[in-house]
Amino acid sequence: MQQLSAQDASFLYLESSATPMHVGSISIYDGSDTDDSRLTEEAILRSVGDRLHLAVTTRRRCIRVPLDADYPYWIEDADFDLEYHIRRVALPKPADWAELKKLSARIFSRPLDMNKPLWEFYIIEGLDHLEGIPRGSFALLSKTHHAAIDGASGMHFFELMHDLAPQPTPVPMPQTPWRPDPMPTAGELLFRTGINNFQQPLRIAQAWARQFKQNTQSFESFTAPWLASRRELNHIPKTRFNGKVTSHRVLGTVAVSLKKVRKIRKMVAGATVNDVVLAICSGALRSYLDSKNELSKDSLVAMAPVNVRTDEDSTSQGGNKVSALFVAIATNEESPRQRLLKIHEETAASKLMQKAIGAAAMTNYGDFVPAFTAALASRLMAQTAANAPTPPFNVSITNVPGPQIPLYFCGAPMVSTIGIGPITQGMGLIFPVMSYCGKLSISFTSCREMIPDPDFFESCIESAYKELLDEAKDKQNE
Repeated sequence: MQQLSAQDASFLYLESSATPMHVGSISIYDGSDTDDSRLTEEAILRSVGDRLHLAVTTRRRCIRVPLDADYPYWIEDADFDLEYHIRRVALPKPADWAELKKLSARIFSRPLDMNKPLWEFYIIEGLDHLEGIPRGSFALLSKTHHAAIDGASGMHFFELMHDLAPQPTPVPMPQTPWRPDPMPTAGELLFRTGINNFQQPLRIAQAWARQFKQNTQSFESFTAPWLASRRELNHIPKTRFNGKVTSHRVLGTVAVSLKKVRKIRKMVAGATVNDVVLAICSGALRSYLDSKNELSKDSLVAMAPVNVRTDEDSTSQGGNKVSALFVAIATNEESPRQRLLKIHEETAASKLMQKAIGAAAMTNYGDFVPAFTAALASRLMAQTAANAPTPPFNVSITNVPGPQIPLYFCGAPMVSTIGIGPITQGMGLIFPVMSYCGKLSISFTSCREMIPDPDFFESCIESAYKELLDEAKDKQNE
């Protein structure tokens, strides 16, 4: 048994029928030249089954402590059935991009079964009429609960399911045989809770001692630039994305050139690829809200998750190790170049603040909050967030770097991959951004009532990217 961290458990507590808290992706593969025998149901089950031992998340299920008196536990599921987790569906006619996005949104809107390991794969066939995709292609839609993985550990799990060549890669044998755990009784879980509560004061004292030692450097030198940049965060507007979320989802994506994104960042000294991603999303939001006569004079604020794993932290163990940057993304700035400049200044200041406090340490403080209190607070937040007069932030933008070399699933090369993310009450829009083989997919997941016209929102992303690219070309010609 392994106990979930407070951060991992928070995603369980935020779960509701309207806001399932799983993450995922849609990956498309060219199966036109792949031996059909490698794409049968039996072959796919065998390929995935041979790799289950490489990731701890695959065969463990979650057990809640009675009354949420303590944080839940992972146990190795004695009833694990691989066939339950891998399913095949066919894309309905006309089998185009619109149908793929609709089908994926419907599948993604359904919560995972909490009595089983928290992941599912869907093989989607019949992709012969997708523009820009070879005939004979298929898609793999993945769903994994956020309690089990974050962006970095999710990408690690994703890569483990693939080969680096059309031929199967030899999979290392497990060091020890897999063994299921016995189902713990309520009494056993409550006994563990008592021991944990007894040890809690000691853990808090040790954590504060480590943090005090870390912050003997000049705190003011890091926080001064951050405090100077916080003015924008004092006036966060409420938008259409900060209301009640229903169970209906919409998805969209735009693929851009990673090479050209790197060219755009050169417009502003020190700017990063992530700054450009934020600027593209900012431009899209500005255009979309302006078209609805809803553009605020104040900048929207984005929450950007940040991986805080150290060299000692293994992504193979799953779980979450993320902090967050809260960035005013300059949606009130008309000039694309000035928008990028302001975003770069914001992210640089936020990174200085994280360095001062210790980003990794920030993620550990939740472990000192009693589980019952954390669960109650999460439920209260879910009930009230949609009606809050001022949101803590407007949208979430998460950039997960992916492999820049081709990946193969059962012999079929991956053509592209699209991120899908969870939304919550009061925060109904997330931009999952993923890179693969020189391409950057800037995607969005939202509530259908908030973005009833996802095709138009896609065009706003394309326009924002082209504006920045044109500005970069003009700057280069000066």
